[in-house]
Amino acid sequence: MAVGVSKRPLEGYFLAVAAWLFAGVAIFVAARGWLPPLASEHGAGIDRMLNYTLVTTGAFFVVGHIVLGYFLWRFGGRDRVSHRLASARTERRWTLVVVIAMALVGEGGVMVLGLPVWGKLYAAAPPPEAIIVEITGEQFAWNVRYPGKDGKFGRTDPKLIFDENPLGIDKSDPSSADDIFGLGRVVVPVNRPVRIRLRSKDTLHSFFLPNLRIKQDAVPGMTMDFWFVPTKQGEFEIACSQLCGFGHFGMRGIFQVVTQQEFDKWMGEQSTFAQSGR
Repeated sequence: MAVGVSKRPLEGYFLAVAAWLFAGVAIFVAARGWLPPLASEHGAGIDRMLNYTLVTTGAFFVVGHIVLGYFLWRFGGRDRVSHRLASARTERRWTLVVVIAMALVGEGGVMVLGLPVWGKLYAAAPPPEAIIVEITGEQFAWNVRYPGKDGKFGRTDPKLIFDENPLGIDKSDPSSADDIFGLGRVVVPVNRPVRIRLRSKDTLHSFFLPNLRIKQDAVPGMTMDFWFVPTKQGEFEIACSQLCGFGHFGMRGIFQVVTQQEFDKWMGEQSTFAQSGR
């Protein structure tokens, strides 16, 4: 009697094709542009780092699914194990090789691309012509202060904080006489360095400017100092990207980039208003 030839089930082929299609669709969806328009000088370096991360991890993702699909296609549907398993030593060796390769390609590349940008924002001294702005986060607003014509901020004291003095400004300090205050709006000139002194009154906040590729936590008791150069005029949203309480959703502000002439005019108006209000 003739012996029939058993056919392999189709599950292995189906799963292999599904793995390959899933990788292809995921890459197609992720390849679309998703970053907001760039509006800062250093942001190109941030974008390079993010794109490098997406490309390398995407490549590992695709290679992994190709290999998975191959094994499903080649060995799926067998009723017994016919391939000799690798030894424990070989498994450890190849696992270590993959981990080291991913660390070198992924983390190493990110450090090579990202450290120069980090050094410029935080380690390098800001140029002398930089505009200095102090921003203090609180539940749920951004307090803004400019040093005025003397270029010096007035002294602050937590003991002096109350409703009419949210920053605790010591008005007996001569340097505070010309300080300019605002709430939820920062105005700076385009193509000129901006130095931010970031603080928090109460809890952890995060100063986030997506278009300018700036994201810095505001930590109570600390002053975070960094600088950057805005390159496009316009109004950009300031968001708080740390969950800071029930009103977190409303902690928004405006970062307005204008020409130097418009900024000088605005500063003059604010100085006049501040002097008339004292």
